Amino acid sequence: MKITKKIFGYTSEGTEVNIFSLKNDNGVSADVINYGGIVTSLVVPDRDGISGDIVLGFDNLENYLAGHPYFGALVGRYANRIANARFELGGEVYHLAANHGNNHLHGGIRGLDKVIWDYEVLPGRDAGILRLKYFSPDGDEGYPGNLTIQTDFMLNNKNELHFNYMANTDKATPVNITHHGYFNLTGGYNSVLDHELKINGSFFTEVNDEIIPTGKLLPVEGTAMDFRKMKPVGKDITDVPGGYDHNYVLDSINEPVNLAAILYEPDHGRRMEVFTTQPGMQLYTGNFLDGTITGKGGTVYHKHWGLCLETQHFPDSPNQPSFPDAILRPGEEYSHSVIFRFSAK
Repeated sequence: MKITKKIFGYTSEGTEVNIFSLKNDNGVSADVINYGGIVTSLVVPDRDGISGDIVLGFDNLENYLAGHPYFGALVGRYANRIANARFELGGEVYHLAANHGNNHLHGGIRGLDKVIWDYEVLPGRDAGILRLKYFSPDGDEGYPGNLTIQTDFMLNNKNELHFNYMANTDKATPVNITHHGYFNLTGGYNSVLDHELKINGSFFTEVNDEIIPTGKLLPVEGTAMDFRKMKPVGKDITDVPGGYDHNYVLDSINEPVNLAAILYEPDHGRRMEVFTTQPGMQLYTGNFLDGTITGKGGTVYHKHWGLCLETQHFPDSPNQPSFPDAILRPGEEYSHSVIFRFSAK
């Protein structure tokens, strides 16, 4: 396993952006840039050994800088939505950037997906580690506390791509960091509606018409939300207004890292398992892709051309006292992981 680095481009201010290629001995590779911590490419062989890039994105930095729907990025400080762009903590009300209607989404106007991360490449026992670091000052996008964030990327010979998130703060603050990859196991040649999906979640968080949780946890049984057994993504999607964009309450088996989901594409045989330490996972089926974005290799991204499996704390947790606690306090360490394991059959 090895990690190589080269220049990917420059920002409008002239800041250099680098791309890091992580490769294992089985033909699996991941490219990551230190702008937004974006995974620009994830190449995985199919059942016939033919390699394909299974994530949406762009061929150049300019398109990422121009704006996009979080393709492959690290998002935070708080991934997903916070209602009315506000929360109360310690008797004080904090107002965040309202960048999605009246609500706060994925860390605000300039979240972790739009910043330059510091980097270092470290040796590891089984594989090298790409470490990205970022310092978010007190008041950044309205959040309290000086927050130091670290994300470690590692690709091993088990065909596992690891994301290990860590953060520390000097003042209590909400933290919820995730990877916003848009997966398409065909290699981007068709929609994801024929992908087969299993989610180990018996409940989901009910939302209102602004996709904000109501506080209720609803059972998936007997509904279009039920993915406890493998089924095509598109099988029941017409019964879900707007398509899937919901947080699943993951069934815990009291392991440090639990299996959250399995995604399989029958034509090419690629299979992806998702493991996480987090209590929730957002299934998003690319409902807002509309053919106006042209991505890698000139591919036009139509509706449902990619899906996201975002491991996370529940949306709007800072305003929902019944949800798992998403507040990081001084002296504590935010530490969560997600593992994507690839195979073919």
